[in-house]
Amino acid sequence: MPVRALVVDSSAPAAVRLAEVTDPVAGTAQVLVDVSHASLNYGDLNDARSGRVPEGAVLGSDATGVVVQAAADGSGPAVGTQVVALTSGAFAERVAIDTGALAEVPKSLDPARAVALPVAGVAALRSLRAAGLGPDKRVLVTGASGGVGRFAVQLAARAGAHVIASVGSVTHRQGLAELGADEVLIGLDGLQRPVDVVVDSVGGPQLVEAWNLLSPGGSVQSVGWASGKPAVFPPYATVGPAKSLTSFVIEGDAGADLAVLAELAAEGSLAVEIGWQGSWERFDEAADALRGRRVSGKAVMEVSPR
Repeated sequence: MPVRALVVDSSAPAAVRLAEVTDPVAGTAQVLVDVSHASLNYGDLNDARSGRVPEGAVLGSDATGVVVQAAADGSGPAVGTQVVALTSGAFAERVAIDTGALAEVPKSLDPARAVALPVAGVAALRSLRAAGLGPDKRVLVTGASGGVGRFAVQLAARAGAHVIASVGSVTHRQGLAELGADEVLIGLDGLQRPVDVVVDSVGGPQLVEAWNLLSPGGSVQSVGWASGKPAVFPPYATVGPAKSLTSFVIEGDAGADLAVLAELAAEGSLAVEIGWQGSWERFDEAADALRGRRVSGKAVMEVSPR
């Protein structure tokens, strides 16, 4: 029986449309999950237009739902378990998911909040880890009002770092100090002291500014490029004391990190902000709000039953 899904269609207004696709078949180490919620990321919109996800293929990475078929090899959760997953083709009514790519959702955590964790939460956690986060570090988070940014601010603050949150406008400052930011800046205006770690999701000229502010031995983790602008480094900007600019992408199973993030969210130690929530049939509206930077936090879609 076919299932509904959001698939790439370059002729559609947002390059995505709701369509019927073949019912998935689980592999030996996969479970089948009936999806209740999906989270839309800026990268999903780029994937639909760039060709990275081909025409007609199911879009998405973030999903929550209930296991309706357990893995044949005995790994993973039992039927009836509420799970959150980071998997390709997540925007469908039913998805086959590797058991290493998911985690159980604690009973006290709303699935609509759990689904905000996979891409944004794992990117924040792993980029900070890769950069060498510690209590003695000065951490700059650009695009701090977005999904990755808000999680990175909180996780860095939990580690005891001095956190500087950079946003694009005054309206995007709201709530960041309460999440743990020691300083909240518009752009990088007023930032003069060097920083040890940068989690950058803006790119463009601001990436160059952040690089110039980096201490010797420091690290910039490039997790996104929301500005869409080129980054032009002046001559000799990359010659001098050793520091690094590292490209970032989520690789490998995310299940263990998802479990950590879900527990933190369930106990109230990691706030999850939903800036847009509605039926997946309103995908174009969600995409427009995300592109227009009118979403603080995450955009969550409810997978409507037939």
